[in-house]
Amino acid sequence: MLFNSYSFLFLFLPICLIGYWGLRHQGWARPAIAWLVICSLAFYAWWNPSYLALLMGSVSFNYVCSVGLARFSSAKARKATLLTAIVANLSMLTYFKYAVFSIESLNAIIGTSYSIGSILLPIGISFFTFQQIAFLVDSYRDRSGTPNFLDFCLFVAFFPQLIAGPIVHHKQMMPQFSQIGSGRLRTSHLAVGMTIFAIGLFKKVMIADEMAMHATPIFDAAYAGNTPTFLESWIGALSYTMQLYFDFSGYSDMAIGLARMFGIKLPVNFDSPYKATSIVEFWRRWHITLSQFLRDYLYIPLGGNKGGNLMRYRNLMITMLLGGLWHGAGWTFLAWGGLHGAYLMINHAVRNSPIPATATRLLGAHAFKAVCWATTFLAVVFAWVLFRAPTWEAATNIVSSMIGLNGLSMTSSVSRLHAITWIPLLFAFVLLLPNTQQLMSRYRPAFGFSKLDDKHPAVIAWHWRPSLGNAILIGSLFVLSIMHLNRVSEFVYYQF
Repeated sequence: MLFNSYSFLFLFLPICLIGYWGLRHQGWARPAIAWLVICSLAFYAWWNPSYLALLMGSVSFNYVCSVGLARFSSAKARKATLLTAIVANLSMLTYFKYAVFSIESLNAIIGTSYSIGSILLPIGISFFTFQQIAFLVDSYRDRSGTPNFLDFCLFVAFFPQLIAGPIVHHKQMMPQFSQIGSGRLRTSHLAVGMTIFAIGLFKKVMIADEMAMHATPIFDAAYAGNTPTFLESWIGALSYTMQLYFDFSGYSDMAIGLARMFGIKLPVNFDSPYKATSIVEFWRRWHITLSQFLRDYLYIPLGGNKGGNLMRYRNLMITMLLGGLWHGAGWTFLAWGGLHGAYLMINHAVRNSPIPATATRLLGAHAFKAVCWATTFLAVVFAWVLFRAPTWEAATNIVSSMIGLNGLSMTSSVSRLHAITWIPLLFAFVLLLPNTQQLMSRYRPAFGFSKLDDKHPAVIAWHWRPSLGNAILIGSLFVLSIMHLNRVSEFVYYQF
């Protein structure tokens, strides 16, 4: 079931909200949580009922392991439990996500023809697996105890974040579940949640899906062996750059908005990453919860920045290579992660050199910042080609045209030229306007939102507050989005 579908918007969500707030109104807090768990499991089963057993098996197994970590007094027994749980979780993830890729790669290397058939990837498996691994590691480290099974089920399966994140932390979520009590519906939760959701839906339906129609034909043509012109390659790359931005930004808004309708806050997962002036800053703004997971549970355990620059660079590269594979089982994803690992290494090396101070002195602070932004953005755009292209050949085909190796032709079809009118507008949108969390920051809609400078006149002007004008505006965005749901498409991150 998709957030941007009629069945979700006009059947599932109303039933879920009415049942939840109805139970709370009657003073039945625990049944309200149970209702959310039931709705979340139904939401997951909508995709493929057979994989509901996989989800519940994973939840039950990890819950039992967490009980063991809380109760075992022997350090050896606790360590063995943690290692067993991690191996089991990663084995499940590896089988479903990487088995076919591994066999195909082996066949290509040694010239064999082994086959295990096709394996349908359970949706959301990367997210709920990583989330539970983080929970177990934290339980092992701080002996924080084990929640009751119902709360743990909701922690893992809560439908706004089950399929594509954000990856939530138990210290953020469990206290909220324990504080769910009785009481009437708080209209502020609905107003804030529906506003954020409507903004996210508009981003997805009216912008991301529009840009997909410009990017997809160019990438498909490159995959088929056709060479795009210089102009077409840039239209394809920039269209996908904007498609992915508004697709993931829209999903993140919708997830936060949905949770807030139930009076629950999720962490911020997206913070205007195209405003970043370095790759380090980009990864602090893009897929924030995954970046934090990779930092806390991979980069730091590997040694982080201890041991000098060579060790830091090694750990950065390992982390980003595995981060690339997390996004997809393919060589292009691995190359995308490796490219970002190289970017980060260069970024840290430049930061530790005299270059920033010298450039600032020669160019001025503002000009140097503009150069840093342009360099960062172009680096991200080239990397997105690897992320999007279905094969290495398609990626090199487009990149070669982007850098002029296939000529500098500016010809293109009229339909593709239409994207040129969109791209500058979207640039202005992402660079000049506050993001959704900043717009709603007065109501603290999520954990970890960027605090605004309230003295800035643009910020004051864009702060959302309940009013007839805002209600008409948000309602119009929602209606316009609903009118275009005939071209329903999955979110890009649903495939991970």
